[in-house]
Amino acid sequence: MAAGGSATTDGGRGAIDALETAGLQGAKLEVLCDTSVPFELAAEVFAPQKGASPDQVERLTSRLVAEAGALPRDPRGRAMTGAAGGLSGGLWAAFGAHLVPGATFVLGVLGFDRRLEDADAVITGEGRLDDQSRQGKLTGEVARRCHAAGVPLHAIVGQIAMAPDELERLGLASVAEGGTPARIEAAAERIARPPVD
Repeated sequence: MAAGGSATTDGGRGAIDALETAGLQGAKLEVLCDTSVPFELAAEVFAPQKGASPDQVERLTSRLVAEAGALPRDPRGRAMTGAAGGLSGGLWAAFGAHLVPGATFVLGVLGFDRRLEDADAVITGEGRLDDQSRQGKLTGEVARRCHAAGVPLHAIVGQIAMAPDELERLGLASVAEGGTPARIEAAAERIARPPVD
């Protein structure tokens, strides 16, 4: 299963309850995770972008800590257990789910590295380009591979929430906000335009 983009922070409690009722029937769980954030930081990192206030983040974090203590194994401190509001960590703790970096998995299925060998440039997208983009997200992994291969990477995103020095560390050849179809088209045209000598 794939875990990410959830608007919940329940540590996977709902999924655990459902699976305990139905049973795995011999199936093994593999969870593709869109972040490397650990279980106990799920609310702090992700809940504010879903609209949670500081007080709500504190309450959600307390609930995650309590949930961690009630699970058969403690998911705190383990990379990728915070995906989808702790869903990945709950499944790891309760059922021994195998956690897999989702970006690495998807790029492998696509044959990204082989395609990169023939690419003059790469274009990627992200809803909000921020510090989380480097924490297991697809954009961060694409940036790492493009940098290693010496291939320019351009990003068209919904919102830029990184300082210029952070953008430079990410190694983007260009970045543009494309909140409307017209802005996306304009950004693509700039990328496609041949450089002026």
